[in-house]
Formats: sequence, C-alpha cells, structure tokens
Amino acid sequence: MLPRWKKLTSQLLYKNPWWTYMKDTFRIPNGYEGEYHFVHTEGASMIVPVMHDGNLLLVNQYRYLCDKESIEFPCGGVKAGHSYEEMARLELEEEAGYRAQSWEAAGEFNPYNGVTDEICKIFIARDLHFVKPRPDATEEFEIIFRTPEELDRLISDRKIWDGMTLAAWALVRNRFIMTG
Repeated sequence: MLPRWKKLTSQLLYKNPWWTYMKDTFRIPNGYEGEYHFVHTEGASMIVPVMHDGNLLLVNQYRYLCDKESIEFPCGGVKAGHSYEEMARLELEEEAGYRAQSWEAAGEFNPYNGVTDEICKIFIARDLHFVKPRPDATEEFEIIFRTPEELDRLISDRKIWDGMTLAAWALVRNRFIMTG
C-alpha cells in the first residue's frame, strides 16, 4: 500500500453555486510539505435514459468554455440537501423533459482526480414518459435519440467528446451492446 499524505490545513478560497475552490496544505511521508489546490463539489448525477424502443436519449447543448456544441447524457451537480438519486430525477426532467419509472444505479467515477474530488454517479433510467423540460436560465437543450450502435459511431467519429459521457458509456456499454 502506498503511503498516505497528511492534511495539515484546509482553506476555502472561493465558492459559487456550483463548486468550491479549496487550498489544502499537506505533508508527505518523506517530510516534504506543500499546497494542493482543487475544486470541491457535492458530486454529480449522470443519467443514461433508455426509451421504450431501446434508443438512448442524449442532449445536445452549447458548452461555453470550448465554444461548441456537445452531445451528452443528461447530468447535473448534486445540490446541498439532495441525494444523488434525487438529483438524477430532477436533472432528467429539467434537461430532457422526462420522468422514469425504473432507476438502476450503474456505477461511479471521478472525472478528473488531480483537480476535483467530485464523484459522478451513473443511473440508467427506463420506462420514460414525457413531462416537459424545465431548463435553467443558462441552459438550452436539443433532444437526440440514438441506438447504442449509433452512439458508438458518434464516439468513433469524435462527435461525442464530453469526458463524463465517455466515462459513463464505458461503464454501462456492455449492458446495451452484446459483443462476441
């Protein structure tokens, strides 16, 4: 087992509605002391929505930092006082305008473990029925339906480039596409 670092101090540097920027000081076993800057979040919930015909629901949205559109599974940050499961339900309705009768926890990952402590939990949602999207003021979504095989092609063609969607699909793909 690798030796663990010891946290000496922790300081909140900046907080906004989505994340907190932190600075810790630490000591490693050889005595070296340093600073570690990172983004703290309450986590994220990503949903893989499956329609009655087996198609997957994705959202296309504009991503400001890269100044381009991004095809993704619906996803959102966990807000204070909510569980991952509650946020998955809220995000599916908010971004895509659907509610699901059946939910399955399907895995989790950290999207960038050198920069954030965020854990993203993946949920597969089935038995969907349309309600009406309720996006935030800064969000606009185009709903896209694709078969699992079409989703693979979008990834191969580099049309899906969102790391969280890629990670989620890598973790759940075998439930949708049988190989061999």
